Amino acid sequence: MPDSIAALFAGLPIDENFALVLAAMTVSLGASLITLVYNRRSISEPVDDSDGDIGALFESPASIVPHLVELRQRLVYALIGIVVATVIAGALTNTIIEILTEPVVTVLQQQYGEDINVTILDPTEGVTVFIRVAITTGIVFASPYVIAQVWIFIAAGLKPSERRMFYLLFPFAAGLFITGVAFAYFVMLPVALPFLYTFLDPVEPIVRIDSFIRFVTTVLLFVGLSFEMPLIFFVLAKLGVVNSKMLAQNWRIAVVLIAVLAALITPTPDPINMGIVAAPLILLYLLSIVLTRFANPPNRAEA
Repeated sequence: MPDSIAALFAGLPIDENFALVLAAMTVSLGASLITLVYNRRSISEPVDDSDGDIGALFESPASIVPHLVELRQRLVYALIGIVVATVIAGALTNTIIEILTEPVVTVLQQQYGEDINVTILDPTEGVTVFIRVAITTGIVFASPYVIAQVWIFIAAGLKPSERRMFYLLFPFAAGLFITGVAFAYFVMLPVALPFLYTFLDPVEPIVRIDSFIRFVTTVLLFVGLSFEMPLIFFVLAKLGVVNSKMLAQNWRIAVVLIAVLAALITPTPDPINMGIVAAPLILLYLLSIVLTRFANPPNRAEA
C-alpha cells in the first residue's frame, strides 16, 4: 500500500517518505473539504440572536441547549478525527522519524563516515518516541479536519464579511506556517547541525533519538509560528491596534526585536545562523507593513 501511494507522486521531485506524508495530508484536507461541503447549510444559516440581543440566548436555558449539543457533537467528531489520524500516523511513524533524523544523519555521515547512526540509550526510549511521534503526527494530520469542525460551530454566528475574512486568512496562515517549517528543515537545520555537532571536533557525537526528535520538532514549531508575523499584524490592523505608518516608523525597533527572536530560536550562537533566521523575518515584517496598509488604509485610519 505505501509503495502504491508513493507511486502516485513518482513524477514529483520528492522521495518516497515525503510522498507518503503528502498523501496523508491530502486525505486529511479532502476529508475537511467534504465535511465543509456537507455542512454548508448550517454554516450559511445565521444563528438566532433573539432580535439582535445575543445575550438573550443565555437568559433562557432552553435556548442554549441546542448550541451545547452542537458543540458536543463537533468535539466528538474532532476527537474521532484525531484518533483515526493517529492510527494512520502510527503506520507512518517510522517514515516520519526517518524524515526528522535525515538532516543529522547526512551531516554526521559526511563528517565522520558511514558508521554514525541515531541511537537509543534507554530500554523504553524507542516505544516512548514512537508513541509521541505517532500522537503528534496524528494531531498534525487531523488539524484541518479539527479546524473544519470548529469552523462549522462558530461560522453560523459570524457575519458574511467575517466568514469571507476567515476563508482568506486561513489558507494564508497555513501557507506561512508550512513555509516556515520548510525553511527550518531545508535551510536552517542543514546549516546549524554541522556547527552544533562539530563544535568539539575531537569528540565524536552520539545522537540520541529522544533528545534529537524533541530538538527538531521544537525548532520546526517555533520557526513555523514566527512566520505568522504578517498575519498577526494584519489582524491587529483590522482591530485598529496598529497601522502601516506605525510599523514603518518603528522598523529599527522591529529589527532589534527580530534579532533577539532569531537568537532565541536559533540553536547556535554564531551570527551566520542568526542571520539566516533573521533575514526572512525582516522580509516578513516588510510584508506586514504592506498588508496592514491594505487592512487599514491611511485615509480610513486617520478618519
